[in-house]
Amino acid sequence: MADEEINEDCPGEIHEYLPTSENSIGTVDEMLKTMMSVSRNELLKKLDPLKQAKVDLVSAYTLNSMFWVYLATQGVNPKEQPVKQELERIRVYMNRVKEITDKKKAGDLDRGTASRGRCNKCPLGTKT
Repeated sequence: MADEEINEDCPGEIHEYLPTSENSIGTVDEMLKTMMSVSRNELLKKLDPLKQAKVDLVSAYTLNSMFWVYLATQGVNPKEQPVKQELERIRVYMNRVKEITDKKKAGDLDRGTASRGRCNKCPLGTKT
């Protein structure tokens, strides 16, 4: 019965995508249940500040993305809604966190090279 309703209401070209969409929604639902089973404070206590920022940014981006999809399913153009600016704002912060992470990794690599006594400017990486 439900399949008949779907067949009548949906264009034929999207029928093949419906089972995949249903599976994806189920996966998202399971992930959300897992996230909601642990208190935010408990989770954040175990993380350093940079990882805390990553968790907050991914959570905010995910919720706003889901709202974007909701608006689209309701026939509202999400590009004309404030959610677009919010997603852009979150992306800016995600890029800032990525830059910090990259700088931290680069610093760790430089310290490792320095501790081995190698010189990048020396021929064949000879010891200084």
